[in-house]
Amino acid sequence: MTDTSSKYEMHEHDVIVIGAGGAGLRAAIECSAQGAKTALICKSLLGKAHTVMAEGGIAAALAHLDEQDNWQTHFQDTLFGGKYLNNWRMAQLHAQEAPERVRELERWGAVFDRTPEGKIMQRAFGGHTWRRLAHVGDRTGLELIRTLQDKGVHQGIDVFMECTITRLLKDGPRVCGAFGYWRQTGRFVVFQAKAVVLATGGIGKCFKITSNSWESTGDGHALAYQAGAQLVDMEFMQFHPTGMVWPPGVMGLLVTEAVRGEGGILRNNQGQRFMEKYDPKRMELSTRDVVARAIYTEVKEGRGSPHGGCFLDISHRGAETIKRKLPSMYHQFKELADVDITKEPMEVGPTAHYTMGGIKVDADTGASGVPGLYAAGECTGGVNGANRLGGNSLSDLIVFGQRAGAGAAAYASQAAAPRLDQEQVEAAAREMTSYFGRPNAEDPYRLHLDLQNTMQNLVGIFREEKDLTTALARLEEFKQRAAKVGVVEGQRIYNPGWHLCRDLSNMLICAEAITRAARWRKESRGAHSRLDFPQYDDYFGEHNLVVQNDGGVMKVEPCPVVKVPELIPLVEQRKAREKK
Repeated sequence: MTDTSSKYEMHEHDVIVIGAGGAGLRAAIECSAQGAKTALICKSLLGKAHTVMAEGGIAAALAHLDEQDNWQTHFQDTLFGGKYLNNWRMAQLHAQEAPERVRELERWGAVFDRTPEGKIMQRAFGGHTWRRLAHVGDRTGLELIRTLQDKGVHQGIDVFMECTITRLLKDGPRVCGAFGYWRQTGRFVVFQAKAVVLATGGIGKCFKITSNSWESTGDGHALAYQAGAQLVDMEFMQFHPTGMVWPPGVMGLLVTEAVRGEGGILRNNQGQRFMEKYDPKRMELSTRDVVARAIYTEVKEGRGSPHGGCFLDISHRGAETIKRKLPSMYHQFKELADVDITKEPMEVGPTAHYTMGGIKVDADTGASGVPGLYAAGECTGGVNGANRLGGNSLSDLIVFGQRAGAGAAAYASQAAAPRLDQEQVEAAAREMTSYFGRPNAEDPYRLHLDLQNTMQNLVGIFREEKDLTTALARLEEFKQRAAKVGVVEGQRIYNPGWHLCRDLSNMLICAEAITRAARWRKESRGAHSRLDFPQYDDYFGEHNLVVQNDGGVMKVEPCPVVKVPELIPLVEQRKAREKK
């Protein structure tokens, strides 16, 4: 222990988990179950994690409605959706272990919708061969969080709420803790640990129109990158096809894929069911990248709805069914848009929703390339490849949350007590206080809006070289402005402007990683669409792109897709089926 303990609030644990969504909660539960003294740190309040916005269901080959379903088909669907850029081992583990993780949730008290026989109900979703999504109406993520939260709290995990982590602390090459501040008071806090699990979610706030909440500023991506870990697949940003487009105050708010899973039909302003043109086989249940591009194209060619989207109609399913199957959507449109979805169509359009890119981790343990640093959930890359299938995010959280928790606990059980470097702590504190009193300080809100507009307009659904080059030039300018960003007046207590100053540095790292990787990948694949390179490229189809910090300079390098030899027959079988 250094004299840092007398200056800052200190907490010591075997493992700290940063992020309290599905992945973080499941990791913390596993760490605690393995006997590790565990802390769970969340940026918001416990139970407010973005996982609650995952509405449609959790993908697992339970085969309750379609007996033909199995992990092999789920694996094949995941790889086809990811355009075969997935880490095969991660996709395998995900498909194999999702059913047991769902049954585990059931044992822990999750209340799923039921078939007449009493089994967990499953619904159809885009890209899935069979009805595979276990669900709780259209509030599945909320039920997952409730269940895991109850389990974790009763297990005795230490919970620290409304705490933002700004830096990982290192003892030589290994991670030994984290520095942060309490959002309410602005007081600094230091967590000392033998292992750290990052489960911080996504990066949607880099974009102007997003389904993501205020927490999604790429914290875990940036923390890991700055600590020396690699990022992978950052060019692949998923734009969910259906977010609200009106009124302006709720633009981007998610309209669950469950609407289409329950029979919703997409139409343009001419009344045409336009998915017949883009994917006549799967129609509205095509993969999200295909549907998002289809809506974007319809709008661009003048066939959009009055507010720049398209129409999604579920009214033909009847009021009773809609209110029972989609209660959240019914209330969301009634209260926020004065639209009765049992009688009239919704207006929807693409919204930045989910990043397939994130921290490069070991499939079995969740370990990053930095000793003692583990990660799970949306802040990791690998399992989804070029595009994620709906429902795979929730099963990803619990499968790899469990594995990362087990990996971190095993590491901590063998690791020596870490030593804190006081200078690292002081540097982290200086960074946070430096935003006050800067002369001619840059407005963080203006800079954030400029960043969002740049990413939305130049690095969005469709991309091309000139736009990406322009975006990179602007990002360099934004980095210079970020060095001058500051808070003109006020204290650290209840100061959201101060919080945004720090969040901007994380978002700029993520935005640059997305843009550099997008310019590097000269093809169109999955969620990455290049107008100047509209076709697949064989080389890029065999390589992921890895982003890393090379002496303060962001470097992009290709690496071969991680394949599993014994799974090649399954992959070839799926490829052959798609050619028919």
